[in-house]
Amino acid sequence: MQKKIIALAVAGLASTAAFAQSNVTIYGSLDYGYGYRTDARKAAGANRGVADSSSRIDGGQSAGNRLGFKGTEDLGNGLKAVFLMEQGFNGDTGATPGNSNTAGASTNLGAATGFTRQAYVGLTGNFGTLIGGRLYTPHWSFVSSIDPFGAGTVGQFVNVYGGDVNALLQPVRVDNAVAYVSPNFGGFTLTGAYSNNAIGNENTADNSQNNTVYALLGQYANGPINVGLNYHLIQAASDGAAATVEATKSVQNITLGGTFDAKVVKIHALYSNNVVDQTAANADIKIDNYMVGLSAPIGKVTVKGSYMLSDGNYAAGGNAQQYAVGADYALSKRTNLYTAYSMIDNDSEVKNGVRITRGASVSDASNSGFTGTTAYQSGFQVGVRHQF
Repeated sequence: MQKKIIALAVAGLASTAAFAQSNVTIYGSLDYGYGYRTDARKAAGANRGVADSSSRIDGGQSAGNRLGFKGTEDLGNGLKAVFLMEQGFNGDTGATPGNSNTAGASTNLGAATGFTRQAYVGLTGNFGTLIGGRLYTPHWSFVSSIDPFGAGTVGQFVNVYGGDVNALLQPVRVDNAVAYVSPNFGGFTLTGAYSNNAIGNENTADNSQNNTVYALLGQYANGPINVGLNYHLIQAASDGAAATVEATKSVQNITLGGTFDAKVVKIHALYSNNVVDQTAANADIKIDNYMVGLSAPIGKVTVKGSYMLSDGNYAAGGNAQQYAVGADYALSKRTNLYTAYSMIDNDSEVKNGVRITRGASVSDASNSGFTGTTAYQSGFQVGVRHQF
């Protein structure tokens, strides 16, 4: 049960061993495979409207490659110290990417080395769990657990979740953060988090130049049911001359989702409302996201599929739809083969050239998102992942 409590704080603790004694564990994930994409992105010239294509070997397609260290120390009387340090790397080049605080966006804080995925320390006991450092947001941990594709491959929900209009609609990690996870009350847990460093490039001269994050997740997981409600708010710096949240006042995300495991098939569903309160010179951005999906185990094979709709309810917005199918084949408990195919259909009537498809590079750093912001995109992937 304690393992489940810790896992709710940050996704990286999902595989943490039970805290029975002092220990240090080295762990990691290696993912490598082939991907093909076609993208109708040529907007000018003689080949206008002709689809571009990309065929390449990539690492980190189904999940970002990583190497980590995690451990606990028994302090007595039910109190334990916990820590985790996790570094990502590109499997095809061996290079270490810069910090990524948002889906599809990187912030390079000096050298691009170090434990940029996660780095935290804290205490856990009968009171719950309290940790501090560089953390996954409760939003990302929760929504990733609802996605049938686990926020990986070309089928991941984030491809059309919020989009290019504001990368911070999909917050992944935050620096200078603290998070608290309550004890488990009959399957219900409450997670709260705070950070005064939302996008990783704040000036530390004074607090007026900090972009702050407030997050609260209530989740019920018991038997076949796993449901939750998450609130995530990014408040822009009060100093208008400082680095702000993409020239906005605030970014608000409310997400309701869950899964129901009927054994022969698991049902996935999610709804989120995103509001970007911009400055007086810009209209507010409002986006509603809907996802339904399923996953079904058949022996060593798990088949899965999802449908995602992102509805931009503002003057320059449009709609984006994604259809995705895939399968995993378990070679062992630690090694699996995977394949996925998805198709994105963007609104052809988008005003002002703004589309809400997420623009992300095809690399470990972006965890296999699509490139460009065009009317039609499709992608196929096949690969192998080993965890240790």
